[in-house]
Amino acid sequence: MFDRAYIMINVQPGQTSSVVKALAQLKEIKSIDPCWGKPDIIAVAEIADQDALTQLVLTRLHGIEGVVQTDTHMVYKLAESQTR
Repeated sequence: MFDRAYIMINVQPGQTSSVVKALAQLKEIKSIDPCWGKPDIIAVAEIADQDALTQLVLTRLHGIEGVVQTDTHMVYKLAESQTR
């Protein structure tokens, strides 16, 4: 079972296309949506755990030329509410 995270990515002007191509090469990235305004790109990642997310964002994404900043939101599951 994988966890999911939304990653908002800001890039240098004129670098969106090349960053999208680099993201497409990462198996953990499941969708990539370039956007108007900020963020420049919203990506959805499926990762095994928080350590894998840390590695993905801090090493691999920040290593892509043109990436300026990321804002990562890991999805959590709500507990089932108990009926009374």
